[in-house]
Parts: sequence; C-alpha cells; structure tokens
Amino acid sequence: MTLTAVRRRPIDLGASEGDTYAPSRFERSVALDSNSSPVDMPVYDDNGIAQGLPQAARYSALARVLHWIVAALVIVVWPAGMVIEFLAEDNKTIGYLLHESFGFLILWIMLARLAVRLLRGAPEREPMPLWQARIAGTVHVALYAALIAMPVAGFLATNAFGFPLRLFGVLPIPSPIGKDEALAPVFMTVHTVLGWTILVLFLLHMAGVIHHHVLRRDATLYRMI
Repeated sequence: MTLTAVRRRPIDLGASEGDTYAPSRFERSVALDSNSSPVDMPVYDDNGIAQGLPQAARYSALARVLHWIVAALVIVVWPAGMVIEFLAEDNKTIGYLLHESFGFLILWIMLARLAVRLLRGAPEREPMPLWQARIAGTVHVALYAALIAMPVAGFLATNAFGFPLRLFGVLPIPSPIGKDEALAPVFMTVHTVLGWTILVLFLLHMAGVIHHHVLRRDATLYRMI
C-alpha cells in the first residue's frame, strides 16, 4: 500500500456531487507552495487513511511533551487517590505524600500548558460538523479548568486538615491557609467532585480520539503526537 499526499474532502452535509470543492482552513494551513515537498502535506494512504502530519500542522513540541506528561500523571494520580484509603495504615502516609506531590506537579505543568496554549495557539482542526467542534472545544476548556482547580482544592484541603505539604517529603510548600476544620471538608468535597468530573471529561476526550482515529481515520490525533 502506497502513501500519498492526498487531501481528504471534508464532510459537508449541505454539499452535492456537482458542487465545486474548496480547500478547508485545515488544508490551507498545510497547503503546498510551488517549492514544497509532498512530505509537507498531511499524509494519507491510498485508502484515505491518515498516516501522519507535517510539523507545521501539529502542536508545538513543547505543547505535545507537556500534554503527555500530564496524561501520564493523571492516569497514575487519579486512581491512586481512590485507593489510598484502602491501604494498610503503614502505607497511607507515603500514599498521600506521593498523591499530593504528583498532584501539585500537575498543577504547575497545567499552568505551563495554559501559557504555551495562549502564546502559541493551536493548529487548525480537521473539518468537522459545528456541533462536534463546539463539544470538543468545551471538553478541552473544561479539562484545563478542572486539572488546574482540582490540585488547588486538594492542596488547600490538605492544609485545612492540618497536614502542610512537603513536596516528596523534602520541600515545604507555603499555604495561604492553615488548619481549619470548617473549611477542610468543603475543599475536600470540591476536590472529589472535580475528580469525578475529570473522569467524565477524560472519557469524552477518549471518545473523540476513537471517533477520529479509529472510525473516521483522519489526522486529528497526529496533531498531538
């Protein structure tokens, strides 16, 4: 099977066979000029299945690295937070320490991701129906917000319960609040609700990945790898 620099025609529910095709914004963003090589185009095989994207059509290298670091940390930290209470008492202290420390790292990496996104923007999307684009945008914004707010709530809850954070048992982290028995359960409730919210958003995000990469087989996932 050969690979070609084929442009896929976007789905247009209002188009008919006789309509003149106009390149999408996504295609124009990676279009060839007279001096370009075919490898600068999004690559599809002869069945129209995406095989990759040029660098110019992907997120920046820094954005991609930060994305996958956060993804890996969340996959570890989220379930760890759910099972700590079932650990033996001797192991709970180290469990909480690691959970809180990695969660604190997620906060700062997410802030770095937000800064990169605001400064560098995002590459053009593959063409998709407006309702799908709106859902994707909403899920992404909600994930950013939840992944920043959740560790903040957890950090404040830890301090309100009277357990200031020492990052990985070494570096003490200053807190704007001290022990507060009234606030502690409030912050913990917010932390828990955000945890379940992130799970729902993650599942929606994965549904989008499956839709684009497995069902439509377009180049969406290649923007982030």
